[in-house]
Amino acid sequence: MATAIPFTGGRSVAARRLRETLIERGIQVTAWGAIAIVFLIFVFVAREAAPLFWEPASLEEVGGMRKVFLPQAYGTPEAPLPYVWQPISVMPKYSLLPLLLGTLKVTLVAMVFAVPVAILAAVYTSEYAPRKLRELIKPGVELLAGFPSVVLGFFALIVLATWLQDFFGLEFRLNAINAGIGLGLAVLPIIYTVSEDALSSVPQKFREAALALGASPSQTAWGVVLPTALPGIFAGVILGFGRAIGETMIVLMASGNAAITSLALAEPVRTMSATVAAELAEVVFGSPHWRVLFFVGSLLFLFTLALNSAGAWLTGYLRRLGMA
Repeated sequence: MATAIPFTGGRSVAARRLRETLIERGIQVTAWGAIAIVFLIFVFVAREAAPLFWEPASLEEVGGMRKVFLPQAYGTPEAPLPYVWQPISVMPKYSLLPLLLGTLKVTLVAMVFAVPVAILAAVYTSEYAPRKLRELIKPGVELLAGFPSVVLGFFALIVLATWLQDFFGLEFRLNAINAGIGLGLAVLPIIYTVSEDALSSVPQKFREAALALGASPSQTAWGVVLPTALPGIFAGVILGFGRAIGETMIVLMASGNAAITSLALAEPVRTMSATVAAELAEVVFGSPHWRVLFFVGSLLFLFTLALNSAGAWLTGYLRRLGMA
């Protein structure tokens, strides 16, 4: 006669499901909490900048938000003054064009320097380096990401600026080239790490199929592995670009901090983030200068958000294109 076996696993299954539900809810709350914190930070920054649009005193001193980029806002129609950022004067001048140009020049130099070096290093580490050497290269490059930005800025200020001036015969020690290369040292580990992970995640069967068809290791690396990993590499470039735009200490120390409206890379520059860092601690609370600095911070936030959103969309599009 068969004996009935009592069922004892229901409680453990229910407990496991409850634990999984709690973990899922905890992760969800954490994610939404992070989004809420970022949103509240933006609301605070935008709230401090918003009175520029309706306070008469602020509009009169700034010259009207409609004219914030126009030279006529700081002179007469007959003799307009150039684009100038000079917030402390009898007639304050708040043109953002010198700051925008400075930010773009430094970021461009940083990306031109960091992207090729990081991607080539990632390809070598993933496809060519022996295993023991790979275990040394990757931690060594990633260690650079742990350097405080003030240390990189000090290196660019004291050492790199002198090297560049002596080698190229530059008139100014501190300029967009110097700050851009120093900034590139901070951006390089991010692009390298993401790119190397993307290259290493390419299935091994892709390499074996290419080699079986007669391709050389170099043809396999550049013609098969690199195009397959392109979405991940592009994501790393976008992350590096966002870091370069928002970096403060390196450009504050190594750029010369002169708000000059010029396209020349060998001249001193001032970036938007460096302007906020240098002036916000000493500005009068609630003054038009205070509002403009928060407006600059809002622009930086919006630029980064738009860049990351466009990068995420383009990365997804490249992945779908590759799967198609």
